[in-house]
Amino acid sequence: MKKRLIKIILAVILYVIALVGKFENEWINNTIFFLSYIIIGFDVLKEAIENIFKGEIFDENFLMSVATIGAFFIGEFPEAVAVMLFYQIGELFQSYAVDKSRKSISSLMDIRPDYANLYIDGKIEKVNPNEVRIGDTIVVKPGEKIPLDGFIIEGETTLDTKALTGESLPREAVKGDNVLSGCININGLIKVQITKAYGESTVSKILDLVENASSKKTKSENFITKFARYYTPIVVGIAVILAIVPPLVIKEASFLDWIYRALSFLVVSCPCALVISIPLSFFGGIGGASKIGILIKGSNYLEALTNTEIVVFDKTGTLTQGVFEVQRVETIEITEKELLKLAAYSENYSNHPIAKSIKKAYGEEIDEKQIEKIEELSGLGIVANIEGKEIFVGNEKLMKEKQIKFTKCNDIGTITYVAVNNKYVGYILIADKIKDDAEKTIEELKKNNIKQTVMLTGDRKIVGEDVANKLGIDNVYSELLPDGKVEKVEELLKEKTEKGTLVFVGDGINDSPVLALADIGIAMGGLGSDSAIEAADIVIMTDEPSKIIDAIKISKKTTRIAKENIIFAIIVKIAVLILVALGLSTMWEAVFADVGVTVIAIINALRALKSK
Repeated sequence: MKKRLIKIILAVILYVIALVGKFENEWINNTIFFLSYIIIGFDVLKEAIENIFKGEIFDENFLMSVATIGAFFIGEFPEAVAVMLFYQIGELFQSYAVDKSRKSISSLMDIRPDYANLYIDGKIEKVNPNEVRIGDTIVVKPGEKIPLDGFIIEGETTLDTKALTGESLPREAVKGDNVLSGCININGLIKVQITKAYGESTVSKILDLVENASSKKTKSENFITKFARYYTPIVVGIAVILAIVPPLVIKEASFLDWIYRALSFLVVSCPCALVISIPLSFFGGIGGASKIGILIKGSNYLEALTNTEIVVFDKTGTLTQGVFEVQRVETIEITEKELLKLAAYSENYSNHPIAKSIKKAYGEEIDEKQIEKIEELSGLGIVANIEGKEIFVGNEKLMKEKQIKFTKCNDIGTITYVAVNNKYVGYILIADKIKDDAEKTIEELKKNNIKQTVMLTGDRKIVGEDVANKLGIDNVYSELLPDGKVEKVEELLKEKTEKGTLVFVGDGINDSPVLALADIGIAMGGLGSDSAIEAADIVIMTDEPSKIIDAIKISKKTTRIAKENIIFAIIVKIAVLILVALGLSTMWEAVFADVGVTVIAIINALRALKSK
């Protein structure tokens, strides 16, 4: 960009000298114009000649070269230089726009690690991340990027995950926690044992995804490529006819006049505005999405989102957190804290998810000296002696087995009843928690004219229907095995229109077949999930379903901008082409129809960079 800017400045200075100076010797004037032209146009002329030898004749370099050289031959020196000058200014705008688009994902690209601190026999050696093997230990100092995936074996810290998730809230990490490459260690020194080689790490897979996103073109981009392929040679042919035929058939027609019109015609015909701005729009959309933690594998997927008709959700890990938590505690004659303590002490030696959720809800250290005896009753629960009391913690069958009178709870979830010395004291309701923004997501989807929302789950019917009713989902299919989910999606694909899109949203771990089958597969919680990054077309780096709404809005905005540019450029070019052919327009208007339209289209395309 700097090099092009210097050339433009030098060429403008010479151009102004030639225009204002008006030297007595016309050759001096023309020589200055020619020097200005060579400075600003040499690269274009060189590119045009090289492309001719490659067989790529009809591109913008060829059109600009023919038009400007032709203008020199008919004595229009100022206009020849002006055409090339404005063309290069347009190219400068393009370079700026592409650079700005690339910078929009630069925060993501900054996650690439430069080195790793390998820890061997008490010494630290700075090495290339590719040299670190699975099982090795690395040291990550405050302010450094975590170069590879692993888990903390020593130390604790706060991690900045913004580059991966788009979220600014730091995350605490302690011994035993998994950490992902690309995160920044904020304040503590930690030792990490590596679980994945660099090539398989999160950072490597994400970088590969982003770098290859522009390789998959949209229908709009493919249309423009084909359009330019046929349009340009046709326009060149018309320009040749325009230069030769009218002077031969029209009396008093001047060859110079019609050649001038033909050259102006060539300037207008350059399809720069379309060829540059359309891919730039979609590249900007992908960049804008990446800023908020949405990775889109190709602009074709971004465009396809615009026509979304059916959105199908997996339940666990997508609409719910996929983690059992204590939702409610009901007690009789004792406090909630006392009931949780009795249950937690009874479940102390169990690794069952229900036991873990109860101990987490209790939240205090368990004094094992108070536990005298624990007996697990298969399929029923636990009987424990704690501080001389006989504690019963289990399901409805346990209460009936021990003939304990209790009040049955009919809520959806896992109910754990608690009794002390054969007397019922309350229950704990444990369930998978619905994500905070799940209800808002379904509501917003309907506002965005999505025809149908569907939930597929392997859970019991009563659980699936409960979640669907709470969220306002149109249809729910429960108790499905993975092949059952595939069958349902195949059925739903038949319900959409030909141009419509079916989107499947899953956790990316056990939904790979359905993610691949859907028109667009969106992986939720893709942070660190290899299968998510590989199987899905779009990866949402956070666990927020509401990002689906953001992705659809970005898609619609980007597609709208691309269509605006297509319509605007074609209308202006056709109008000026007609005016030029009729002799009602000069090369100055032709320059506007090419460079001016290109610059306006590029500025419009830059709007796609904004994610909101």
